[in-house]
Amino acid sequence: MKKFMIALFALVFTVQSCKKEGLDKDPNRATQVTPDLVLNGICNSLYQAPWGTTARFCQYHCCNYNYYGTQEYNWGGASLYYIALKNVVKMEEEAIRVGNPAVNPYSALGKFFKAYFFYQMTMLVGDVPMKQALNPDNTQPEYDTQKDVFKQILTWLEEANNEMASLAAAGKTSFSGDIYFNNNLSAWRKANNAFMLRVLITLSKKEADADLNIKQRFSNVLADPAKYPLMSGNGDNLQYTYNSNFNKYPTNPDNFGFDATRYNMSATWLNTAADLKDPRVFFAGEPAGKKIKDGAAPTDYSAFNGAPSSMDLADMSTRAAVDNGAGILPGEFSFYNRKRYYSSYVAEPCIQIGYSEMCFNIAEAVQRGWAAGSAEDWYKNGIQASHAFFGIKNGPVDVYFFKAGGKVTNATDYDKYTINFDWNAYYNQPSVKYNNSLDQILVQKYLAFFQNSGWEGYFNFRRTGKPVFSDNGPGTANSGKIPNRFQYPVSERTNNSKNLAVALARQFGGADEINAEMWILK
Repeated sequence: MKKFMIALFALVFTVQSCKKEGLDKDPNRATQVTPDLVLNGICNSLYQAPWGTTARFCQYHCCNYNYYGTQEYNWGGASLYYIALKNVVKMEEEAIRVGNPAVNPYSALGKFFKAYFFYQMTMLVGDVPMKQALNPDNTQPEYDTQKDVFKQILTWLEEANNEMASLAAAGKTSFSGDIYFNNNLSAWRKANNAFMLRVLITLSKKEADADLNIKQRFSNVLADPAKYPLMSGNGDNLQYTYNSNFNKYPTNPDNFGFDATRYNMSATWLNTAADLKDPRVFFAGEPAGKKIKDGAAPTDYSAFNGAPSSMDLADMSTRAAVDNGAGILPGEFSFYNRKRYYSSYVAEPCIQIGYSEMCFNIAEAVQRGWAAGSAEDWYKNGIQASHAFFGIKNGPVDVYFFKAGGKVTNATDYDKYTINFDWNAYYNQPSVKYNNSLDQILVQKYLAFFQNSGWEGYFNFRRTGKPVFSDNGPGTANSGKIPNRFQYPVSERTNNSKNLAVALARQFGGADEINAEMWILK
């Protein structure tokens, strides 16, 4: 018994000693990390990919095969960005820990990222926890109103611009970990201010709100380029680029055999562009097989036809082309341009915040009377920037379409055609030439968003109704309606139900309803 008590005492002492020495901590889990490594992860969290469900809900393309997805707007809980936001806070903390002053490149970028992520979240659901949300000790944060969220977003963007300016003046712009601009803080400053214009245009329904002062804020940015430098071309785009190793373009030779014919273009994007005789159709899509069989030339705009997103999925599948082993049978709808999107691993960059969008935002603001300038000039700049993104220029332009029965290995598997693009002839069409119409700006902005900028195509439709989305059919579900929002995540109902109930009562009469109107739409 005596030996047993001695052994038990030794065991207790050993366990207590282990606790004192901190052996209960995981030695393989880092508790500190340099801010550049955190920044790298945040940059990847910002990226919104092309050709996924987001792009389908923006009605750029359709899935015609149920195994791979649908166009149904029966939305559930949104995916929010609180983990990314916690990483932003950690990046700011680590920047201070390693010896940076309070104002440093990471702190300035942190303000931009907070604005960006909270914008995405509030645009998806409405009110969100903000002021209390990033406190790790508060597991049940209260919801901030959407108006307060937007006010804070604008404050962060203003502070980010000011901090970047002060750092540039002091020559203290050195940082690392940036996958977008190769650690160029001045480029981030332009993106920050272009994003500010996006946020202000998004608030167009609130232009009479003196508390927000939207029109004056927008005018101030345009009137002072020294204080608010803006993008000047596609070279300033905040865009995600791909390589052949770890971050391949989402459609590529690896998945050609699985899904290249399981998707086709949407009528909302393709037919809108084709009606304007816009050469972007030759790069985004392919001629529909049935159109060619019926006598249309591959470079005729009449040869391009997208499927309505609201079409019954079984009907779409039947009417889309299929591969019977001997080649592609003629179908009614245009596929993606498989030369552009399936023949390599890099395809094209994916713009998150771009010059073309900025041009259209300025054109819209001028058209609305918010700022001085020429709406037509900015409108034309936006179209030309989008054309340039696709490689379209005045004169001969080569275009490629999939050769029936060919395999995606190299350019010889495609038929090559040459079009002669004349900008003046294109622009002087009555449907394209600017006639002081806001609708023209909005439609061209939508065309430029193709597979870029995440949810913005949908967000702009929701705000303006332009272009008209395909709805009122079985393919969209939700009783044929395009919803206004996502529901809140299930985790909020489970872990923060009291505060969620308050937010739902304040916004939507208590119901977490996807067709309800959030504050920004009223």
